[in-house]
Amino acid sequence: MKILVVDDEADVKDLFQQRFRREIRAGEFEMSFANSGEEALTYLASRPSEVVLILSDINMPGMSGFELLRHIRSDYNMPPPPVVMMITAYGDDDSKQQATQLGANDFLTKPLDFSLLKEKLRSLA
Repeated sequence: MKILVVDDEADVKDLFQQRFRREIRAGEFEMSFANSGEEALTYLASRPSEVVLILSDINMPGMSGFELLRHIRSDYNMPPPPVVMMITAYGDDDSKQQATQLGANDFLTKPLDFSLLKEKLRSLA
């Protein structure tokens, strides 16, 4: 499964590569990373049929995760549309409701429970 992780925090790439080391080595997951919503859209535009799942932070400078989700749902909704999981440090109901209304498939809060995330990803594979 190909996964695009979108987060402005510098250590996210190392953290995901460490937590998914076994799955990446086994070819179960292939991960790419974008540091902003804008970078994610550029990535998607250059590989329109490649990404299966997008994990995006909500609070980022420039384009928020909500804006990115809006773009993804309007510009990349070809079959099969990408699965989008929104990630935020704020587990409030308003953020969850907004993410759902914009078309998010799931909503996770930080700090991430990587066991739960792996379980969710495997159920999609």
